[in-house]
This record gives sequence, C-alpha cells and structure tokens, in this order.
Amino acid sequence: MSHVVEYGSKSIGFVLERRERTTLEITVSPDGTVGVIAPVDSTDAEINSRVLKRARWILKQQSFFAQFLPRTPPRVWAPGETHLYLGRQYRLRIGEAEGPARVRLIRGFILVDGIDFSDRTSIEALVTTWYREHAAAQFKNRIEVCRAKFQGPEFFAPASVQIRRMNSRWGSMSPAGMLSLNPELVKAPVECIDYVITHELCHLRVPHHGPEFIELLCTVMPDWESRKLRMERMLS
Repeated sequence: MSHVVEYGSKSIGFVLERRERTTLEITVSPDGTVGVIAPVDSTDAEINSRVLKRARWILKQQSFFAQFLPRTPPRVWAPGETHLYLGRQYRLRIGEAEGPARVRLIRGFILVDGIDFSDRTSIEALVTTWYREHAAAQFKNRIEVCRAKFQGPEFFAPASVQIRRMNSRWGSMSPAGMLSLNPELVKAPVECIDYVITHELCHLRVPHHGPEFIELLCTVMPDWESRKLRMERMLS
C-alpha cells in the first residue's frame, strides 16, 4: 500500500507492508523506491512519524542513487547490443537461423542460433531463459561458498531458494527463510553476487538492518560496502 508524507517542500512516498514483527524497517532501493515494513499493530500515525524522523537519510540515499542515472536503456535485442554476464560485457550476435535454438558464449559474444535475425521477441525470450538457467546454477554454487564464511554455517542455510524477478531488489529473505534472488543479479561480478547472498543470509540471524546486522555483515564480509557500490555502479 502506497503512502506519502510531507517533509518541508519534499514529498516522500513509500510502500508499506505490515508483518508479524516487533521492529520497523525502512529501506531505499537503487531506483529510489522507499519501502517500510512495520509491525501489524502499528498505526499510520506512528509509521508516518518514523518515516519523517528518517526523512533526511531517505533523501540522502535517493540522491546517492540518482547519481548513477540514467540507467541502462531498454534492451532492443538487436545484433551488436551489449549485455552483461558475471560482470563482463558481451555483444549480441545472431547466427544461423536453421537448427536448434540455443545460446552460447563465444569469444566475447552471446551467440544466438536457431532464431530468425529479425525475430526480436524470440531472441529476447531465448536469451532471458538462458540467463535464468545460468543464474540458478551460479547462485546455487555461490550460496554454498557464502555459507562457508559463517561460523556455524549450518545455521545459515535458507529453507528454500527461488529465482524471482523483482523490480527494485536484488534479493530478499522471508521470515520463513525463503531466499529470493533476482535473475538479473547474474549480470554482476561474482564478488557482488556474493555480497547480495551474504547480506540475505545475515537476515537468517538478524531480520533488521540495525547495528547487530551491520556487525555480523562486517564480520563475515569486511569489504561489503565496496562490493555494494561496485554492483550499483555496474547495474544502474
């Protein structure tokens, strides 16, 4: 549910979600979206008051993310267009229209075979599926690598993992322990993928972003801030 509070001459809109929890969490996504997760018994007045108390921080975060705009222009799926995979740029190349439809990485190119040169819709669908399949394989491996960095890694195992497209988040951890990862994250370098996964695994122990969370994240990944900044610059 969308809400708005007025802070001086600024209007701060935010998306509110109520959950069974004791603390209120405010986040600002790279696209500038403000999200608030509040206890179910919180009143609108209490929530608005908390948002206003964090207004300067919210505007500062939005200003920080705005410096990376404009974002990558919409894909047109034309030959020669560049696409990222694991932090490297590849140019889209359309090969033979005959034969099975497939996608391969070859010498700096994402090569698409089995699709007509002008069939942009099918090219997009095929490459998107390729990205999703590779995301699933890469994330499965990186989750295990990241878990191993924790003391007592058995306590940092998500109950389940899903690959899910999200408009403004790279990952999330549900109260039930479901780890959701955005397939677009596979375009980032491995060190940035590890940051997102490690961040979400920390939420298995600490569900909020308070000092206890930051302490745990810094212990497991001391350079998380530089990884986060690199990811935001690259995927903006």
